[in-house]
Amino acid sequence: QVQLVESGGGLVQPGGSLRLSCVASGMISGIGIVEWYRQAAGKQRELVARISSSGVIYYENSVKGRFTISRDNAKNTVNLQMNSLKPEDTAVYYCNANLLLQRTYHNFWGQGTQVTVSS
Repeated sequence: QVQLVESGGGLVQPGGSLRLSCVASGMISGIGIVEWYRQAAGKQRELVARISSSGVIYYENSVKGRFTISRDNAKNTVNLQMNSLKPEDTAVYYCNANLLLQRTYHNFWGQGTQVTVSS
């Protein structure tokens, strides 16, 4: 069964760091665009960062210079390194990926991982 699993969330103090991972498993032939979203309580889900299969990267303005997205195609993994965290980064973080199954791309969401930034 194909699935995306996020990990790495937790509680961290302001100014701290966390590294989120998104791992795709199952009968996957390849991975296309992968995105990290977040959803804070009472707010809409928003795009945080995106990385294409060729390595083109996009960051939402509020995380530029603090977050770094990277991918390891050999391990079917995309990471989100989050530094200088702020209370406003508190949210559930979701991974979204286009996975190549046989010859067609399908879109998948992970289950989410909670990030809480608080002193």
